[in-house]
Amino acid sequence: MSTPHGRRASLDKQPHEVAAMFDGVAARYDLTNTVLSFGQDRPWRRATRAALGLRPGERVLDVGAGTGVSTEELAQSGAYAVGADLSLGMLYAGKRSRPSVPLLAGDALRLPFADGSFDAVTISFALRNVTDPDAALRELARVTRPGGRLVVCEFSTPVNPAFRTVYLSYLMRSLPAVARTVSSNPDAYVYLAESIRAWPDQAALAAKVGAAGWQKVAWRNLTGGIVALHRAVRE
Repeated sequence: MSTPHGRRASLDKQPHEVAAMFDGVAARYDLTNTVLSFGQDRPWRRATRAALGLRPGERVLDVGAGTGVSTEELAQSGAYAVGADLSLGMLYAGKRSRPSVPLLAGDALRLPFADGSFDAVTISFALRNVTDPDAALRELARVTRPGGRLVVCEFSTPVNPAFRTVYLSYLMRSLPAVARTVSSNPDAYVYLAESIRAWPDQAALAAKVGAAGWQKVAWRNLTGGIVALHRAVRE
């Protein structure tokens, strides 16, 4: 259920609820992510850039870019990086803090680009918030040229059972409590914790990527499987 202010989406992920929720956390989103991840958000972004294997002059699309912090990271490769997001609040916050980063409004299910526009595409911590992740993966394939690459950076399932138990306890109990001290909309982080717990594990997400038409699907765990990078090629 959403809050009276419409800033916590329900797990059926209606687009207007998701957009409103992220509008509500935009003001302190980057800081909150760094605090909640104990600073791991930065190496996760670097790992995503490395996995894409970007070269100077290539074009890369960052879907679910939020404030553009991930897009800015991708541009360090020398590629032309453009970010798209559904939340206008996140985009406005990004334009204020990163005025040189190309950011535009865009729905992951209806991207405003022609077929084969990009050499690489990526989506970080946003695929699970899309109404239809399978359709989003197909749409990402549509805007990628043949031979282009995909990297999905998303929360996943820790591989060690003991660590998984500790992590889930933090996720459902401690994360919302910490969010109350740093976030501009802590209720949103209750939804985010629930959405992480409900998300498919590494193998199940790999199957989804392959079913959407991507080839050579593989994944690599980061931070013990808290996050996984899924890589694939458009053929």
